[in-house]
Amino acid sequence: MSNHEAEVTEVLVVGGGQAGVAMSEHLTSSGVPHLVLERDRIAERWRTGRWDSLVANGPAWHDRFPSMEFSDVGGDDFATKDQVAEYFAAYAERFGGPIRCGVEVTSVRRHEGGGFRAETTAGPIEARYIVAATGPFQRPIIPTVVPEEAGLTQLHSSGYRNPQQLPAGAVLVVGAGSSGVQIADELLRAGRDVYLAVGLHDRPPRSYRDRDFVWWLGVLGKWDMAAPAPGAEHVTIAVSGANGGHTVDFRSLAESGITLVGRAGAFENGVMRFAPDLAANIASGDANYLALLDEADAYVERSGIDLPEEPEARILGPEPACVADPILELDLAGAGVTSIVWATGFGVDYGWLEVDTFDERGRPRHQRGVSAEPGVYFLGLPWLSRRGSSFIWGVWHDAKYLADQIMIQRGYLQYRP
Repeated sequence: MSNHEAEVTEVLVVGGGQAGVAMSEHLTSSGVPHLVLERDRIAERWRTGRWDSLVANGPAWHDRFPSMEFSDVGGDDFATKDQVAEYFAAYAERFGGPIRCGVEVTSVRRHEGGGFRAETTAGPIEARYIVAATGPFQRPIIPTVVPEEAGLTQLHSSGYRNPQQLPAGAVLVVGAGSSGVQIADELLRAGRDVYLAVGLHDRPPRSYRDRDFVWWLGVLGKWDMAAPAPGAEHVTIAVSGANGGHTVDFRSLAESGITLVGRAGAFENGVMRFAPDLAANIASGDANYLALLDEADAYVERSGIDLPEEPEARILGPEPACVADPILELDLAGAGVTSIVWATGFGVDYGWLEVDTFDERGRPRHQRGVSAEPGVYFLGLPWLSRRGSSFIWGVWHDAKYLADQIMIQRGYLQYRP
């Protein structure tokens, strides 16, 4: 193939993680010619973009694609990151998806002959439709708070692997979603002194009345919420599948030895300041937790289903001293803190997709993944169509919807009067 001669396919899917695999399955079953390009291996972020001990946040019976169970994980167990990655590789092999690994897409532009032209490390490719399936974990966000000259080891949660990776000393973990909580707990178990900065969060029970929280969110219709509640766009969810799965309880974390602090603020002269919002954030999480128990109890009564009562789930322990009298300023060197782990989320990076479908902040403009640019589709983003879009099974359903939209457009183009 010459430098100017491009390979041609109908749909080009960029990204071979869970979103790209799901998209390929639906396009394959519909007989749509397509190609999936993955710059590394299938589900590489699960393999090398997570810490060593990570497990899925949902049990294996739920966190999977509908047509294939995990072969090596019990239904109520939580798959390790490597088991998840191998699951997707085996899934793709089963339906024979045209997935090419080790090929990076460097740019996609409108093609003068119609459709799009992608430049890749393996040569140009032309396609009528583009599916951006690179997911939400593209650009780790580390707030520019603590300068490098402060002499602290700083890394994002995506770069954290295990406690041995960090220098000796105490650790400040910023962010109390699933990642921050699990990393803080692991560091504590490794004998570290740990400070955990807690912001606004939802705190569902890991299980209640003999059912996992994923089951409760299903029967209560919460997976199908179309958008987060106003003001809750940046609220994290604190839930864990680690150590067999357990409800995240900040009181218990404090009792075990983690020092809770409020939302991280400014840093100056070696001192980190924290917002005076710790008690309010804990109370808000408790309210979210108790509200879900109320809804679950009402569902049991309304449906007549026989599930054991669990009154002890409503017992909240005493307020920890670090919450009653919170630290608002911390001399990090004086406290022995040598490392900061920023569990502060990710931003998107679609610099390779040179089409007119992004807002002023670089976020894609779309409706359920159908972009404002005809022929371009997004898959794998949080809240793409519903709350469940971030989960493995959710992205499978989103992919089916987008495959249907592509089939509809193909039907129009095939019309001949």
